[in-house]
Amino acid sequence: MSAMTTSSILSAAQRRFLMSARRITLVTSATDGTPRPVPICFVLADEGAVLFTPVDEKPKRTDDPMALARVRDISADPRVAILADRWDEDWTRLAWLRGVGTAGVTPPSLADHAGIVAALRAKYPQYSAHRLEARPLIRVTIERVTSWGAVGRRQP
Repeated sequence: MSAMTTSSILSAAQRRFLMSARRITLVTSATDGTPRPVPICFVLADEGAVLFTPVDEKPKRTDDPMALARVRDISADPRVAILADRWDEDWTRLAWLRGVGTAGVTPPSLADHAGIVAALRAKYPQYSAHRLEARPLIRVTIERVTSWGAVGRRQP
């Protein structure tokens, strides 16, 4: 296994690892400072260290996407973390990637909204039944990344 590495941008191996993840965990902070982790679907932008996750139509406690805890948290404190991990019984394949950065909620009028929605639907066919065109997106800009383990190793 490789040692833990920290960098200010995603390396090619870290980018591949993140892009191959089906879901990651987004961590926001409640107003009292309590961490609030939630698993998310996401796509990584074509360049840089930016990812997008939709405020989709999966069942939630509220129908108002702007009333969701993660959206309220980001509005109050845009600092977030993400965590992608790979578990395997063969511990030489274990890996994780943690990113810290800032997040914001983008309206459906964002210039790249249609392209991001298309990428989300390509990665997650379940989204074909969701009206993502009318829903906001959460944009996460990763500012620092730490990874450990076999991040550069492809799964068989």
